[in-house]
Amino acid sequence: MTRLAEHLSIGQVAERSGVPHTALRFYEEKGLIGSERSAGNQRRYSRSVLRRIAFIRAAQRVGLSLEDISSALATLPVDHAPTKADWARLSRDWQHELDARIDALQRLRDRLTGCVGCGCLSLRSCVLYNNDDELARFGPGASKLRPAVEGGI
Repeated sequence: MTRLAEHLSIGQVAERSGVPHTALRFYEEKGLIGSERSAGNQRRYSRSVLRRIAFIRAAQRVGLSLEDISSALATLPVDHAPTKADWARLSRDWQHELDARIDALQRLRDRLTGCVGCGCLSLRSCVLYNNDDELARFGPGASKLRPAVEGGI
């Protein structure tokens, strides 16, 4: 059985993770991942970086900000792959935010169907219509689409 290399080049990490070199450099610049430099000044990543990258990509896919991702990664070990308990803790921490995002997306889906799906296009009965900018009192953005915990209606 061949022993796996302890450290990987940026090309190996890019190939193995499916993440372009540019994104790896960006993640490193933002402090999401780290590398060491070889004698020839080339980046060398520990094998555990692959799990961190998979975590970053999954978190981005569900819409979490790089700031949230960075905060979460700061609680994980940098010298070895996170444990199952580490992942379980992170998922518990994000449960509320993900539930709120799911709720907002479902409300958006349901309201868009009710408005656009009817085919009237007159906006007289659209639940998203904002007659005379009456929603300005709720602050900027689409207040009818914000979760109730953020002050949406």
